[in-house]
Amino acid sequence: MNSTKKYFVHESSYVDDNVKIGDGTKIWQFSHIQSGATIGENCSFGQNVNVSNNVKIGNGCKVQNNVSLYEGVELEDYVFCGPSMVFTNDLTPRAKYPKGSAGYKKTILHTGATVGANATVVCGHELGKWSMVAAGAVVTKNVKDHALMAGVPARQIGWVCECGEILGTNLICQKCGRAYVEDESGLVEK
Repeated sequence: MNSTKKYFVHESSYVDDNVKIGDGTKIWQFSHIQSGATIGENCSFGQNVNVSNNVKIGNGCKVQNNVSLYEGVELEDYVFCGPSMVFTNDLTPRAKYPKGSAGYKKTILHTGATVGANATVVCGHELGKWSMVAAGAVVTKNVKDHALMAGVPARQIGWVCECGEILGTNLICQKCGRAYVEDESGLVEK
């Protein structure tokens, strides 16, 4: 970190003009943060991360190596993006007929959501609070709060606690003791 900025950008990375980066954030090798991006405090970006124009990222997010956050993607606080996971932003892309940002579909990862390594999130969907997508899964629909998703296409295979522990049928975490009840949005803490 230098004395004028309270965040770190590796010398091999590029940060365009008109970017906001919060205190304590670290951007490692070969990354590119494009114009209009907003990044919160205490985030970590691995090597070869691309944050496209106008992407919004909350506080405490961790984006691992080789992830591109395309325009239309929004991460709320404490989202984890595993290595080489993929976001899309156009459901029907054609090289000959580019739509530009007007054709991009919005994708939102709500507070605490986790996406595993090499998973894909198809655009136009929301991942609920504290949900977890397994490595290699392909998300093609909205994900409920605390849902554990796996497979191609991803389907719900269980529930997960805010702390990351997989919940049993009683919906009480064996690790931290949090207890949940199911509602229309997924799980809510008792």
